[in-house]
Amino acid sequence: MTTPSDRPTNNDSQAQFLRLFLPAERELFRYVAALVPAVGDAEEIVQQTAVELWKKFHEYDPKQPFTPWACRFALNIVKQWVARRQRWQALLDRGLAEELVNRREQLRPQFESRLSHLDRCLEKLSAEQRGLVEAYYFRRRRIEVIAAEMRRTVDSIYKALQRIRLMLRQCIERAEHTGESLA
Repeated sequence: MTTPSDRPTNNDSQAQFLRLFLPAERELFRYVAALVPAVGDAEEIVQQTAVELWKKFHEYDPKQPFTPWACRFALNIVKQWVARRQRWQALLDRGLAEELVNRREQLRPQFESRLSHLDRCLEKLSAEQRGLVEAYYFRRRRIEVIAAEMRRTVDSIYKALQRIRLMLRQCIERAEHTGESLA
């Protein structure tokens, strides 16, 4: 066991963690990839493992090899991942997927009506508002990029999107309430 004098200072902890984690990351990924079927899942598990390792780094004994310590964390996270996946599979096995499909089919007319109202409400926005909605929701541009292009702050873009969403919701609700024709 380490003594307090063996421990790095707070300023040095992050650097020491990175010096240990970065060389071990590839081996940690190979370890996790052998336990889960998809590369994307393995990458996510390694990221979660890094977060947990950092949280518990104060418990790491520098006299012990880092990679086996990290692999024990990864194994626990893999076990949690498998358990969640099995719970989800159990829900699917009990007919959840079919129930969701049936419920979606029941609600389809309402969804289609709301989408039609949304299209009409979008037409009522100003050109700048439509451009903002299009950039963020349809072209999937990052807020920072949109803000830079529009020469506005990130906060102002978030607030503008929030106001636009509220306006669209109110417009859709008004159209549904009044039975506005979609023709």
